[in-house]
Amino acid sequence: MYRRHNGVLEFFLAHPGGPFSRKMDDGFWTIPKGEQGTGESLMDVAQREFEEETGLKPKPPFIELGWIQQKGGKLVHGWAFAGDHEGPIKSNTFKLEWPPDSGVFEEFPEVDRAQFFTLEEARAKLKQAQFPLLERLVTALGQSPTENSRDKSPPSRAQ
Repeated sequence: MYRRHNGVLEFFLAHPGGPFSRKMDDGFWTIPKGEQGTGESLMDVAQREFEEETGLKPKPPFIELGWIQQKGGKLVHGWAFAGDHEGPIKSNTFKLEWPPDSGVFEEFPEVDRAQFFTLEEARAKLKQAQFPLLERLVTALGQSPTENSRDKSPPSRAQ
C-alpha cells in the first residue's frame, strides 16, 4: 500500500512479529506477503496475505510490480495499491514453542506493527532484496527513484 501524505510518497511496510524479531529494525521490515496455496492465483495470494497480516482490505486498482528473489531463494511477486491507515493493525497469529525446548507454546502476531515510510526511510527499514519493488512503484507513478519524493501532482495511473 502506498499514499501521498503532504505531497510526499510513502510506503506501508510491516514488521515481523514473534520473539526473534522483537529487537530487529533496520533492514528487517517487509512488504506484507505469504505463501501461495494450491489453485490460488498470485494476485489472490497478495490480497489475502495483506488482509491477514494487517486486517486491512486491499482495494483496486492494483499496479503490478513484477518479482524479486530474496537471499534464501524465495520469489516475491508484488502489487501496489493506493490507500491510507493510521493506528494499530490486526494480524493473524502463529504458535511457537517459547522459550525454546520449554514445552510451552505461545501465540504471536505474524506482523506486530506496520507503518508508512518515505522512500529514504524505507531504504533503511526494508529488507534490501525487496527495495526494487518500491523503486518500480515510484517509476510506475511517474517519478524517478532518485528524485525528491515530493510531487504536487497526483499519480497518473493510480487513485
